[in-house]
Amino acid sequence: MEPNENKVLIWDAVVRLGHWLMALGFLVAWLTGESERLRLVHVAAGGTVAAVVLFRVVWGFVGPWPARFSSFVRPWREAWDYLVGLARLQPRHYTGHNPAGGIAILALLALGILTPLFGWFAYEEIGGKFAEKAHEALANFMLAVVLVHLAGVFVGSLAHRENLVRAMVLGVKRAAPQEAIEQPYTPMAVVLFVWVAIVVYWLLRQ
Repeated sequence: MEPNENKVLIWDAVVRLGHWLMALGFLVAWLTGESERLRLVHVAAGGTVAAVVLFRVVWGFVGPWPARFSSFVRPWREAWDYLVGLARLQPRHYTGHNPAGGIAILALLALGILTPLFGWFAYEEIGGKFAEKAHEALANFMLAVVLVHLAGVFVGSLAHRENLVRAMVLGVKRAAPQEAIEQPYTPMAVVLFVWVAIVVYWLLRQ
């Protein structure tokens, strides 16, 4: 068996929990965006997204190597080369995030802060119509990035013959044994969950 055929732990519990909390938060926020009756649910969902992003940014500097920005923020040229390979269904395999996925992650993190921020401005009636329009435009842009990300995951899974959704659930990917992270960092995932709960509770009490 070749080293890159081994299944080893790559995604820690913080990355995985944060990914799915952010996905769920965005989905709920999108579905409740036009409902006045579910306004507090919308606020809680947006707060979840923002809280996860803030924690993820910190984790991008102190977490294990696959979670760090330094492991997947690459030059635009490398991202373009990856996309060309992906279009040919012959992309280079990356143990962690690929260069194009890295760009999508940065975009989602930025939008995951700006969209809830302007939503909060609108909620607090700061900025008037501008805040509302900005919040709506950013949410639409974020949806577009999410759809592109999902398309990339689908095509990437086919091209690499690797279930990337399952990898983000279980944390394991094809990689050499020495690339595995030493532990799942489950206690830090608990800290993330508590942090999100505190932020959402604070927002709902305002």
